[in-house]
Amino acid sequence: MANDRSARLLARLLAGAGVVHFLAPKPFDAMVPARLPGSARAWTYASGVAEIAVAAAIAAPRTRRAGALAAAGLFAAVFPANVKMAYDWRDRPAPLKALAYGRLPGQVPLIAWALHTARTAGTAPQPRP
Repeated sequence: MANDRSARLLARLLAGAGVVHFLAPKPFDAMVPARLPGSARAWTYASGVAEIAVAAAIAAPRTRRAGALAAAGLFAAVFPANVKMAYDWRDRPAPLKALAYGRLPGQVPLIAWALHTARTAGTAPQPRP
C-alpha cells in the first residue's frame, strides 16, 4: 500500500513537471545547453513529453517497473541542465543562487526514489498474522 502510494506520488510529480514544460516553457528553455542540436524549445517540449510518458508508465502497475527505471534515467539525463542553471545563476541574489545550487544534490533523492519504486514494483504487501 505504501509502495503504491509512493509510486503514485512520483507519477504525479513527474506529470506535473511535464505539464509545466508546456505552460511555462521559457525557464526550461534557458536551462537547455547550447551544444544540443535543434531549438531549446524543442528540447523543453521533448522533456515535458518524456516526463508525462514516464509518469503514465509509473502510474500503471503493469508498467511501473519500466517507468520507474526510465524516471531514474530521466532524472540523471536532466542533471546537465541543472548544472547549467547553477552556473548561469551564480551571480543572482543569494536565495535564487541557493535554489539553483540546491537542485544539484536534489537529483540524488529523486533517482533513489525512482529506483526504489522500480525495486518494489509488483510486490504485494504481506498479510499481517
